Parts: sequence; C-alpha cells; structure tokens
Amino acid sequence: MKIFHYTIREPYGIHARPAVMLAGESRKYNCKITVSCEGQTADASDMIAVMGLNIQFGDRIMMEFTGIEEDQAYNGMKDFLLNSQIF
Repeated sequence: MKIFHYTIREPYGIHARPAVMLAGESRKYNCKITVSCEGQTADASDMIAVMGLNIQFGDRIMMEFTGIEEDQAYNGMKDFLLNSQIF
C-alpha cells in the first residue's frame, strides 16, 4: 500500500471536468485507488463518487494505492496531479 497527500489548487475544487480526468487516469492502473477528504472516501475511478466528496479549493486529499501496479499508479497519479493545470 502506498499513500500520498495533495492540496487542491483548482479554484472551483474537483467538479465534473476534473473528476472525469481523475477517474480516467486512475483506470489506467491495475490496482485499487481511493481518494479521501475530510473523513469520506471514494473509488478514484468512479467520477460520481469523486464528485460526491465535494472537494473544494485548498482541501487536502489523500490517495491510497493497493494492488499489483500500486508503484506505477502512485508515480503516475502523483505526476498527473502535480503537473496538471486543472488540479
């Protein structure tokens, strides 16, 4: 299991467009990826569940990776979030 934290920089938080992008990116890996914020957790590959977390600007999220490709997923998702203009 691997975990990393990230603070949301998108002024409107994770709304529909970023949720679709996050879910799409998470589906690339053969492992379970969850995103948590303020005590609530969702499957990162489920756009609706991610939107249901109501993640706002400045919120600190935790992403957890478990499974066969957890190392690749950890590195890929971390790179995706850090280098994306939308998060």
